Amino acid sequence: MFKSIFGKYLWAFTVILLACITAILLAVSSRISADSYTIQRDTMNASLGSTALVVDSYLEKNGYDTIYTAFTDGSDLQSLIEYSASKSRTDIFVFDKLGLLVATTDDDYANGNYALSDNAMLTMIAHDESYAISTVDGFFGKNRMNVYEVAYQGSTPFVILISMENYSSVVFSKDIIIVAITVALWIFLAAMLSLYVISRRITDPLVEVISAAKDYSKGRFDTKIVYDGVDEVAELARAINDMAASLKHIDEVRNSFLGNVSHDLRTPMTTISGFVDGILDGTIPPEQHEKYLNIISHEVKRLSRLVNTLLEVSRLESGTDLKMSDFNLSETARTVLISLESKISKKNIDISFDTGEDDVYVNADPDSIHRVIFNLMDNAVKFTPEKGSISINIALVSDGRKKRKAKFTIRNSGEGIPSEELPHVFDRFYKTDRSRGLDKSGTGLGLYIAKTSIMNHGEDITVDSVVNEYTEFSFTLPTALVEVAPRRIS
Repeated sequence: MFKSIFGKYLWAFTVILLACITAILLAVSSRISADSYTIQRDTMNASLGSTALVVDSYLEKNGYDTIYTAFTDGSDLQSLIEYSASKSRTDIFVFDKLGLLVATTDDDYANGNYALSDNAMLTMIAHDESYAISTVDGFFGKNRMNVYEVAYQGSTPFVILISMENYSSVVFSKDIIIVAITVALWIFLAAMLSLYVISRRITDPLVEVISAAKDYSKGRFDTKIVYDGVDEVAELARAINDMAASLKHIDEVRNSFLGNVSHDLRTPMTTISGFVDGILDGTIPPEQHEKYLNIISHEVKRLSRLVNTLLEVSRLESGTDLKMSDFNLSETARTVLISLESKISKKNIDISFDTGEDDVYVNADPDSIHRVIFNLMDNAVKFTPEKGSISINIALVSDGRKKRKAKFTIRNSGEGIPSEELPHVFDRFYKTDRSRGLDKSGTGLGLYIAKTSIMNHGEDITVDSVVNEYTEFSFTLPTALVEVAPRRIS
């Protein structure tokens, strides 16, 4: 029925508010009616008591038979009951011993012969209050509020009845209900206005979110959601803006990666295709076949490394189980360093290798950690300038919970990484220093593989850098499960 949030809020709020107002009106009306009835009845009883006392005193002084002449127009007794009736807003009736009406302040009953029924007289003499709200056994044409008292002059009874035709409990409660309904309507209108303002503050940003989400689905990540405040909706808008920025960054990195991979695939494939065609059609003489076959072999190996890198990423992301074992982390680092000796010597880089007095043993996947260390060292050599320096440190540290871990740290001198790029260096397909083109041959996956591998071990890898000074990578690993005898340093 209601598709919008505002419509649903309006419907639910209206139902709840009307139900509350109705319940309050019923409760207030019921209580006011009860209180009004009690007050009116007390007032009538007070008027009844004073009237009965005066009439009884008069009859006792003048004799019972004067009841038929005591209430003539202008008499003191008639004036008294008329005054008492006007003050209590009631009508007073006086009946003799047979129930015959002898005096009244009600003009409708002033002329003619009216009498109570025998049943009514018996009921009143028995002090039964059945006629509190009634026609007094048909004496009145409709229900009225009644109080009465049976007095005796000697042994002769007479009845004084005080009655109200439009008793004030109903009239009073109706007035209150009208006022309450009027106030409730104003409250309802104010509540609807407040609901409209509040709901618009919620739905307007959501409309912007929906519009922005549609733009994002079409690849337009520059759309921003304008928001203010610190509530949940503003937090949602802020989170979506951050998500859009991340998606834009990922999209840019993906496009860059595809460009790099396409180039890396196209270049060797073009070279291979050209040389193979040259050999087959005789363009390349037989004596040069070996030379060009070596080039083809080199390019094939380049393709193989690229494919292996992509497969490694796929394997890591699929959550392949690690083959955990205890091994010498220090020895692994030495092995990797030796494999890069030619690159290090070519750039005349100064190497500092510190593993303490004893080698450090860890419990991890040896192949995975070898790949991590190779990537970090290869990057360090690649981005260290001529005659620069690289320092490698392996040590045992405490994690703050009385637990020792192995920490590997590698720092190289050089241009460093700008602070705005540091949060992205571990992103998949991300390549730093693009403008200077120092890493044209890379795919931007080395550091992503390193971080993923370390995270699969339940540890973390960090980076720190100062532009034009240094870049430093560190990661931790759990120490070996079985204590290993320290390696003697000769």
